Amino acid sequence: MTDLWELERGCWEQGIGLVCGVDEAGAGPLAGAVYAGAVILPREISIAGLNDSKQVTARKRDTLFDQIREQAVAWAVAWADEKEIDASDILSARMLAMDRAIQALSPRPEYALVDGNRDHGRTAAITIPHLLAVKGDARSASIAAASILAKVSRDRYMEQMAQRYPLYEFERHKGYPTKRHYELLRKYGPCEIHRRTFLKKL
Repeated sequence: MTDLWELERGCWEQGIGLVCGVDEAGAGPLAGAVYAGAVILPREISIAGLNDSKQVTARKRDTLFDQIREQAVAWAVAWADEKEIDASDILSARMLAMDRAIQALSPRPEYALVDGNRDHGRTAAITIPHLLAVKGDARSASIAAASILAKVSRDRYMEQMAQRYPLYEFERHKGYPTKRHYELLRKYGPCEIHRRTFLKKL
């Protein structure tokens, strides 16, 4: 079994006290914002079922979403919207959303554990000291928690967008490039929240 506190312990051993995990959700969809979560957890806290958001059922994610917010030292959710994505690129928008989430934490972390292998795009970057961690959500409870917050927040946002733009069935595919989503795009054309730079195949 993987150690979900591996990366945090490495920081604590170096005398870094307040460590946050950060992750994003929604890099691949054709529509809507990219979301990010940032979380500082109490040391070695046990939250049953905490894991990468993609490995957890939607119902369990909803439960974890509430537990994480109740038990975290600090948490924040931020995003970069479709206009910001189109004005730069998705990598920059991901970094912008993650940095916004980190900056929104109070107390402020000294250090961030960042899921993935990128810390900057063309127009945005992670601005506090940090460690990049590939598959970080399996090695850091903080990143796993941030992953849940980002995923649930984005899914709920897309459900709201489904009510505003019912033609596109966002409640089903959350904006991802499914066959059905492409069918609806070809039929109706893009709506306000579609990422124009992602629609080259139409």
